[in-house]
Amino acid sequence: MATIYVDADACPVKPEVLKVAERCSLPVVMVANTGLRPSRDPMVKMITVSGAFDAADDWIVDNAVAGDIAITADVPLAVRLVEKGVHVTGPTGKLFTPETIGVQSGMRDFNQHLREAGEIKGYNAPFSARDRSNFLQAMDKLVRLAQQQG
Repeated sequence: MATIYVDADACPVKPEVLKVAERCSLPVVMVANTGLRPSRDPMVKMITVSGAFDAADDWIVDNAVAGDIAITADVPLAVRLVEKGVHVTGPTGKLFTPETIGVQSGMRDFNQHLREAGEIKGYNAPFSARDRSNFLQAMDKLVRLAQQQG
């Protein structure tokens, strides 16, 4: 059975993850650098790691296995997980796959370079209802993939 791992610091879709997990009877592990509200659901674990840089990312990579599902907006974390065979989506429903992760990583690096050079301003668009809907569609797809592999 697949486990859903959530890079939980600032993740806007935690309630949606919990609904999908409950409907599909999948365990969830929320990993964060800051404290999380405890869950009474025995299928949900809350893991608080140190405040060290990338501590949550490292914990998820160390514990996720091929066929699991992960939710993160962090492209470098997505790269590491895709390499392990983990199904990965961002909170806006953008899938990170073996076929797309190279371009996604390159674009992230390119945009970071442009921001550092002052060529573009960095901002994140507000999270929308459409993003939430796209996320739920991506989760349905990833759950089906994980169940087929299991």
